[in-house]
Amino acid sequence: MNVLTDNLSLYGRGLLGTVQLTVYSSLLALALGFLMAAFRVAPVASLRAFGTAWVTVLRNTPLTLLFFAVLLGLPRFGLVLPFQLFAVLALGCYTSAFICEALRSGINTVPTGQGEAARSLGMTFSQTLGTVVLPQAFRTVIPPIGSTLIALAKNSAIAGSFSVTELLGTYKPLNELGYSIIWSFVWIAVGYLIVTLSISALFNVLERRWGVPR
Repeated sequence: MNVLTDNLSLYGRGLLGTVQLTVYSSLLALALGFLMAAFRVAPVASLRAFGTAWVTVLRNTPLTLLFFAVLLGLPRFGLVLPFQLFAVLALGCYTSAFICEALRSGINTVPTGQGEAARSLGMTFSQTLGTVVLPQAFRTVIPPIGSTLIALAKNSAIAGSFSVTELLGTYKPLNELGYSIIWSFVWIAVGYLIVTLSISALFNVLERRWGVPR
């Protein structure tokens, strides 16, 4: 227990870093995921191709490699940002591919007749998608999106290897101070459990309120 009590501020900074990474990356992933899902079902071939390429590349690229590409590659092109922001870009873009596919599976559950009815009323593609299709699709994909964001929270641990303050990285100073590595990791695991259970509780509330009854 003294590992936690003696280093409460260190654990607190790590937990706060993980929460910030999770929140900011989730917002970016949701925004890009919705956009790419719209691209993948758009009537414009170039948009569909872009959305397909985005998902294919990111889903098949190891996240660690994507971190290297973002944190070490972008500065070579003159884009110099704080490491935390680079980590948010890597996590958000990577997770957006999975959000996109979850949403696309939900879009496929919406009867095509509803889209046709909206178009017959003179609604544009964006209006049909935003007011008719996506609201219904989102109701069916609340659980998989929640699971994806829980995975994002755990994936944020990679950021610690790139000088970003997060929870897993706290084991290094604790190890240098001579604390038990086992108990250090036990309290790190508790911190991740707090984050993931919070996300799970949030999406359970969303599912009870807006989810499709089973």
